[in-house]
Amino acid sequence: MNEENLIAPCGMNCRLCVAFQARELDINKQGFHRTYCPGCIPRGEHCLHMADRCEKVGKGLVRFCIECEDYPCKRLKSLDKRYRDKYHMSMIENLDSIRENGVDEFLRRQEEKWRCPTCGGTICCHNGLCLSCDLDRWLRNRKYRWGEE
Repeated sequence: MNEENLIAPCGMNCRLCVAFQARELDINKQGFHRTYCPGCIPRGEHCLHMADRCEKVGKGLVRFCIECEDYPCKRLKSLDKRYRDKYHMSMIENLDSIRENGVDEFLRRQEEKWRCPTCGGTICCHNGLCLSCDLDRWLRNRKYRWGEE
């Protein structure tokens, strides 16, 4: 799969998403009942977070929100704040990094930043767990988020 297609227009790295990782690891076989997602672009959606509120993203007129004259718009700022507060990541920082360094360098840095120190897998931004290593912890507490027991 083209790794660039796993970056949504809003700057979300789909590899970090719990629904993407759940699909990759097929965790429903282990007692979960999660909705799987292949990523916004691969499933034919332009962006889960922005497409319903932004005509340019919704119609695929821009690949990334940074291409828009309204960047960062009110909706993106709100989404960014929620993700910074709850999930330890910033859509706006992601998009700025893409603009400044290009997609390939952004992806390289993301892989490094979110790499599990135990197994080398990918840490999920939504709960702070590596689903390869910490699935049992998540199974015991499905509302687990970033160090909360």
